[in-house]
Amino acid sequence: MDYPTWAPVYEAILDDFGFDRAADERARDVLADLTDSFDCSKLSLAGRQVAIAGAGPSLDAERDRAASADAVLAASTAADRLLAAGVDVDCMVTDLDKTPETARELTERGVPVAAHAHGDNVPAVREYVPTFEDEWVLPTTQAEPVGPVRNFGGFTDGDRAAFLADHFGAGELVFVGWDFDDPAVGQLKRQKLAWAERLLSWLEQRRGERFGVLDGRRDAIDASDLPR
Repeated sequence: MDYPTWAPVYEAILDDFGFDRAADERARDVLADLTDSFDCSKLSLAGRQVAIAGAGPSLDAERDRAASADAVLAASTAADRLLAAGVDVDCMVTDLDKTPETARELTERGVPVAAHAHGDNVPAVREYVPTFEDEWVLPTTQAEPVGPVRNFGGFTDGDRAAFLADHFGAGELVFVGWDFDDPAVGQLKRQKLAWAERLLSWLEQRRGERFGVLDGRRDAIDASDLPR
């Protein structure tokens, strides 16, 4: 994903949520000051089947599918739940809003962590990122990338994981622990899940792949205004 392709999608997200671009850019710059460039050879996904693990209620029932994949990219607390069940995680994707200690421990074990900065998590970035093993931190932003901070596309931790896997050459994406209709989430989370769904629809079109997680849902997804 190159930024010019992502930029109009980012604009639409800013408009829909009322987010502040300048705040995202300030957060990005803080993260840039705290990190170095990530050695992409540390995350080898080329041609592999990659499980994209969300933290929804269905994860526990589907974790065997994650365990059988060639690699696992876990969104936020999905990493904790998989690790507790004995399933290895190859990368944690997080905006540091939950269990940052897991992210720290993973970097200490030589597991990449895609640490994301956005407009309202600067305190967490400042507090936690310096405690991570820097060479295993992959810094990301949803704004224009600068310095060591990358933008692979995506918005929520889960769909960012999918876009990251795509960038790193994954051969097939499988989705576990994704619950778009989770009744336990609030309105803001539902709005974010709707965007995650749209972005996955866009990604499967770009990849020429059909994601099982979207089966039975595609006809209701309007991605007509997203780039091809």
